[in-house]
Amino acid sequence: MIKLNNVSLHYGGQDILKNAEMLIRDNDRIGLVGPNGAGKSSLFKLLVKELSPSSGDIITDKKNARIGYFSQNVGEMSGRTVLDEVISGAGRVSEIANRLNELEARMGTGEITDREMDEYGDLQTEFIALDGYNLDVNAKMILTGLGFEEDRQSEMVDNFSGGWKMRIALAKILILSPEVLLMDEPTNHLDLESIIFLEKWLKSYEGALVMTCHDREFMMSICSVTVELSNGILTTYSGNYEFYLREREIRRRELVASYNRQQAMLQKEEEFIARFAARASHANLVQSRIKTIEKIERIELPPEEKVMSIEFQPCPRSGDQVLVLDNLGVSYGDRNVFSNASVVLRRLEKVALTGINGAGKSSLLKVVASLMEATKGEAKIGASVKMGYFSQYSSDLLNPDNTIYEEVAQALPHLDKGEIMSACGAFNFSGSDTEKKISVLSGGEKSRVVLATILSKPVNFLVLDEPTNHLDILSREVLLDALKRFDGTVLIVSHDRYFLKELATRVFELDKGKLTVYEGDYSYYLEKSPHINQIGR
Repeated sequence: MIKLNNVSLHYGGQDILKNAEMLIRDNDRIGLVGPNGAGKSSLFKLLVKELSPSSGDIITDKKNARIGYFSQNVGEMSGRTVLDEVISGAGRVSEIANRLNELEARMGTGEITDREMDEYGDLQTEFIALDGYNLDVNAKMILTGLGFEEDRQSEMVDNFSGGWKMRIALAKILILSPEVLLMDEPTNHLDLESIIFLEKWLKSYEGALVMTCHDREFMMSICSVTVELSNGILTTYSGNYEFYLREREIRRRELVASYNRQQAMLQKEEEFIARFAARASHANLVQSRIKTIEKIERIELPPEEKVMSIEFQPCPRSGDQVLVLDNLGVSYGDRNVFSNASVVLRRLEKVALTGINGAGKSSLLKVVASLMEATKGEAKIGASVKMGYFSQYSSDLLNPDNTIYEEVAQALPHLDKGEIMSACGAFNFSGSDTEKKISVLSGGEKSRVVLATILSKPVNFLVLDEPTNHLDILSREVLLDALKRFDGTVLIVSHDRYFLKELATRVFELDKGKLTVYEGDYSYYLEKSPHINQIGR
């Protein structure tokens, strides 16, 4: 359907794409991967003609193929209800609906012309073919799946936060149901229930899909082809994300072996040339060798991708009971969020706290971290517990005028300069990177700064509210490995199912104001939770 033919893109003195080749066929499910800043969003913009290639061609075999693009920039939204805003994104079928309404109004006045009646008949036929009479029903179904309760669908979009507007923008793309769907991090700002809904929707979607996503389980469930963008090079792997990881490692080993063989050969040739260059009897042979090695295409090894390297500070042993919730409850005015929560969190446990948005997960963690008071009951911290708390909004508390180094130094005053630089380096900030202002950092970079300030302290109880937000897959897996090795206790909220399946030894679920404890890992919870089984895994 869409083919990139020898496409290059130069932007800001950087080669975003170099002679790129890529094919998007009907019904393809492509996962687009690569390090942050590699140019994945720029590739999307090329495909929707927001950018033009520096050279090469982008060929589409259908002139008027609808391409839907979901990006992290939702644009302006105001003046409509949520439902009307979503319906406005339905493209041609929405335009027809508006025109049919106009023509029906003219019928009511008796002023409609014969030409308009013919137009009405033609449009009605097209509207039926496009399933237009189910437009409202489909829009409501999508909104419900993305977490909008029925009464909120009639609210004005102006009343919603940026995260909820992101969901509205996502619903607009889904109702469009284009031939080609481009999605840049669609699971950001979604809770587990909405992620499961989107996963099911995409599995039944009949067009071509190209998607970036930091949620490994979601990517594995949807995408059967993986395309890597790294150092300006697009490489296609004919398998899912795990196949890509294995195949990439095999290809890199083969490339390193070929590089080493070539370097050994070149060294021998250069030694021969140096040894016999001054001998007239070997002049022809030396010149022949020189021409030969000049014609050889040199193998280049791509630079190793920088990754975090988290090592926890030694921490004292806590008591066996790290946290005791005793009849804990939280209310906001007349609204009861949860009540009668009683449970004991034991030393070395890794506990996932789950529940829909608004169930009270963040409120419970804030009570545990002594950042807010419970309405009733109490959360008692055990003996010798030293807590580190990460909020999903922690990056908002960073000083935008500070450099990365200054921010980490303020949070870790007990460390000397070398130790602070090491802490920064462990989270992928080295050399001149540490002099970057907080104000210019991406969401993922800010999250890494906050993690550096928390995980570099000698703590034995980590309370983490969405620590994986904004982190790419590789950074998430480094964090996951570190938390597995952490010689302490973890209470974590995350919507990354792979992360929780690998980490959690126990699950606390908040649902309909009640805390339920699952004495098993996250897979056990997914199997046993009535709430999860209602929406389907």
